[in-house]
Amino acid sequence: MPLKLDLEELATPRTVAHAAPAALRLHDLTLSYQGHPAVHHLNGEFASGSMTAVIGPNGAGKSSLLHALAGQMKPSGGRIERRQFDAASVPTRTAYLPQQAEIDRSFPILALDLVMLGHWQRLGGWRGASAAQREQALHALEAVGLRGFERRLIAELSVGQFQRLLFARVMLQDAAVILLDEPFNAIDARTTAELLVLLKRWHGEQRTIIAVLHDMEQVRQHFPQALLLAREAIAWGDSAEVLKPQHLLRTRQMAEAWDEQAAWCEKAVA
Repeated sequence: MPLKLDLEELATPRTVAHAAPAALRLHDLTLSYQGHPAVHHLNGEFASGSMTAVIGPNGAGKSSLLHALAGQMKPSGGRIERRQFDAASVPTRTAYLPQQAEIDRSFPILALDLVMLGHWQRLGGWRGASAAQREQALHALEAVGLRGFERRLIAELSVGQFQRLLFARVMLQDAAVILLDEPFNAIDARTTAELLVLLKRWHGEQRTIIAVLHDMEQVRQHFPQALLLAREAIAWGDSAEVLKPQHLLRTRQMAEAWDEQAAWCEKAVA
C-alpha cells in the first residue's frame, strides 16, 4: 500500500546553512571494540536541521558511529556534545532505527504494539497508553500504508512492510535527531521512494537526520550533506564535494590497507 502523504506539500531538501547551530558535535571521538578502534579521532558537527548520509566501505565504522550517537556505545576517547534545546523547541529525544538484522522478528509482538513502543520515553514501564496515544499510533500506521495491519504479528510482515513499521515507530518518538542505519537495505524501489518522501517531510520539520547508506546515487539525489568514513573522516560537507573521485579513491585505498590485528592507535600530540 502506498504512503498516505501529499508529495506536493513536501519541499526539495534544502541546503543547510553553515551558520546553523550544531545538533551534535564530535570532539576527537574514538570508538573501539576489544581495544581495536572502529572510528579514529573524529571531529566535526551535524548542524541542526541537516540531512546527512554516512557512507563508506564495510567495516568503516558507520554503524559504530550511529550506536555512539544513539547513546548505545561509550566512546573510548573524545566525546559527543549534544545541543540543549529550550522548552519551546522541538523535543530533544533521539530516535534510532537499527538494521533489521539486529531485530529478532520471531518475538511474538503485534504490529500496533511495536509502533506503540515509540511512546516508551513518555510512558515508561508502568503507565498505560491513553486513547490519544493509541490514535497517534494508528495514524502513524496509516501514514506508512499499514492501516489494517494492527493485529499482524511482525513475523508475518514482508521486509518492506516491517521497515515501514519501524518508520512508524520513529514517527511516534517525535525526536529532534533521527538516526537511521541502512534504512533502505533489501527493500524494493517503490518502498524506498515512499520512505524517502517521509524523510523529506522530517527534514522540512527541521529535524536532524543522519542515515547510513550505500547507494551513492541516492546520496547525490536526496542528501545535501555527507560524511565519507573509513574509520576516520575522509571528507565531510556538501555531498557533491564529498563524493568527488579523489575522495572515493582514497577511501578504497585505506580500506585495502586495514589491519584488523593492529594495536591501539595513539594520536600524536602536537
